Amino acid sequence: MTQAALTPARTRAVEIALGTTFFFQAVAALTSLPRIPEFIAQLHIDLAVWGAVIGFSGIGSLLPLIFTNRLINRYGAKRVLRISSIAIPLIIMSLPWTSNPVVFFILYFFQSLSFSTFNIALNSQAVNFQRRLGKVLLGRFHGLWSMGAALSAAVSGVLAGFVPLQLHMFVIPAICAVAFQIANRFLLQMGEDGHIRDGGPGAKLPWLKSPKRLWFLSVGLFAGMWPELVMMDWSTVYSKQILLTDATTGALPYTVFVVAMIVGRFSLGRLSRGRHTSTVSKWGGYVGSVAMATGIFAGAALVPVSQSLALFTTVAFLAIAGFGISSMVPSFYSAAGEIKQLSTAAALSRMSLANALMVMFAKYLMGAISQSVNLVAAFAFPVATFFIAGVISSIVVKRLPQSSRGAYPPTGPISTLDA
Repeated sequence: MTQAALTPARTRAVEIALGTTFFFQAVAALTSLPRIPEFIAQLHIDLAVWGAVIGFSGIGSLLPLIFTNRLINRYGAKRVLRISSIAIPLIIMSLPWTSNPVVFFILYFFQSLSFSTFNIALNSQAVNFQRRLGKVLLGRFHGLWSMGAALSAAVSGVLAGFVPLQLHMFVIPAICAVAFQIANRFLLQMGEDGHIRDGGPGAKLPWLKSPKRLWFLSVGLFAGMWPELVMMDWSTVYSKQILLTDATTGALPYTVFVVAMIVGRFSLGRLSRGRHTSTVSKWGGYVGSVAMATGIFAGAALVPVSQSLALFTTVAFLAIAGFGISSMVPSFYSAAGEIKQLSTAAALSRMSLANALMVMFAKYLMGAISQSVNLVAAFAFPVATFFIAGVISSIVVKRLPQSSRGAYPPTGPISTLDA
């Protein structure tokens, strides 16, 4: 497909629009974070049921892996983004208006579906745009997403202290909806967004015959991503139930964690000079897992002594953990490029599906442990996977070709599916 030429002005407009979309995608995704304890109370469910709701509703994120790229190929990523960017705010606005767990599950299911569709279409635009310019932009976009997540968690934490839930869940998504539609006007048009098909090695290799190395890396990707997802889903619950904070202060642990993650991701280029990103993630896993364990368990132990000291200890060590986890996703995506039997796009898409399935069941398990034992004990689960990710990273480094150990991409590619 012939692509229309991009003038310098048009190129700059697309870059700003993509960055804006990544930023507000994170704002929308994190706006409900400080209000999770209120949702649990509103639904009159225990932590095990909550874990099942957020876990199995993730099935919705699997469906777009089947059909989204076909829609992109036919209608263009811009149109897919426009529709999904309307659905996301409307679903978030609906969440505070039900106390029925089944209805809430259905809403969460379609929220996962909409976010997944949006994410694939957005990354398709970003990858195609980056290819056209011939320079790495995904690191900057990924950093903007993390900045949006940190800002959303911080602002929503403040609003949670005095703004009613329904109003909060209306205003922020409405702002995101407006930002999405304005940015969408400047994204790549159908004539500019020729979806590049990857017909490289392994394009027709059946899923069940994928190399064992792929599934090994998929486990590593899950192990390194899981602590971040736990912080997103459970940090405010931990703050309220264990640290006994209010809604505003309760967003602080996640906010500091994600800010440290932003710093780490923008520092990855310097940290990886002369070494593969897997070397960085190896030490990130070792140090980060110890820091996360110390922050969670020491924070809980210090509450009877001093609530302020407990909060400070948790936040300080979670900052180290956030810095440590920053390289995990880029390093495992980078290692996927070393699988010779599959194209990078094919390897990443299969890793994404395997990861989504593992996350779905892990979310249920996290809730079950929280309910049957306690929330502090449940955090041993992400601490363990954090350390395992470091171990797997060390094995990846040993198995890399000698010539690639000193080479790295500034950031890992974001997975998109080429159907």
